[in-house]
Amino acid sequence: MRARFITLEGIEGAGKSTQLEVVRACLEGQGISVMTSREPGGAPIAERIRSVLLDPESRGMAADTELLLMFAARAEHLAQSILPALREGTWVVCDRFTDATYAYQGGGRGIHIDRIALLEDYVQGSLRPDLTLLLDVDVAAGLGRAGRRSAPDRFESETIRFFEAVRRAYLDRAACYPGRIRVIDAGGDASAVGEQVCAAVESFVAQAG
Repeated sequence: MRARFITLEGIEGAGKSTQLEVVRACLEGQGISVMTSREPGGAPIAERIRSVLLDPESRGMAADTELLLMFAARAEHLAQSILPALREGTWVVCDRFTDATYAYQGGGRGIHIDRIALLEDYVQGSLRPDLTLLLDVDVAAGLGRAGRRSAPDRFESETIRFFEAVRRAYLDRAACYPGRIRVIDAGGDASAVGEQVCAAVESFVAQAG
């Protein structure tokens, strides 16, 4: 079985970090070698770009600058981490990938999806996730969870209206790509969400095998 690329998506407070470990445990329980990562970041230079993107002092950054920095970090992440792992037969599970760009820079910032698609093709070539788990949660609930864990970063400081647009963009992506993107109700407690996530992963592995 070739290595697969799985991504987790969702707004702030959806529980991606927690469920990333659920996916890892579910795969490793089936004897699959796994690498986990995150975006923006996942490689040394990409992590430095991440710090600029999330820094509250970067408030006022132009939308195009944000978009280009996201793809610059992604290019480094792919070159240094994701592609080498996949070539070695290691499955990759990533907290966010390009669907987040369509949601945040597309839906949230209003950048036309055609411009994002051009960069997606340029940076990624034909690579797309094999499975995406969209952890969907009410915006107010998600932001409430995020606010309890740490001081807000530049994105977490955005308005509810911004996150409503991000959530709509995510759900639009899911409707366009139902074979790849599976929507998980992330409104419940972590264990209940984890059961949904593990079931989706086990189903995917069975089909992939």
